[in-house]
Amino acid sequence: MASPTPPGREPAAGPRVDDLVHEVERLRVEVEQLQRAVASHAVVDQAIGVLVTMAKISPQDGFTVLREVSQHTNTKLSSIAEQIIEHARGAALPETVLAELHRALARRR
Repeated sequence: MASPTPPGREPAAGPRVDDLVHEVERLRVEVEQLQRAVASHAVVDQAIGVLVTMAKISPQDGFTVLREVSQHTNTKLSSIAEQIIEHARGAALPETVLAELHRALARRR
């Protein structure tokens, strides 16, 4: 049989259910953000590989080219990376992206 709590002492309170629910929700959001970041990183890595192969530049320069095209077209880096990958598969690049890609590659030569 459990011994009664001594007078003047409250039993230790565990975490409240509301606190646990909030923590689970916070962790769920964090996991989703991390999953998106990992997927985006993989796309950027693939686009760097495309640039390394097609433009004969270093991986470091490949990332710099992606970043410059992204900044100069005001487009997310992951979106530029996706467009570069699709371009390697035969899709056309938007004119603004294509022009900026040529300028960024010319700066590497």
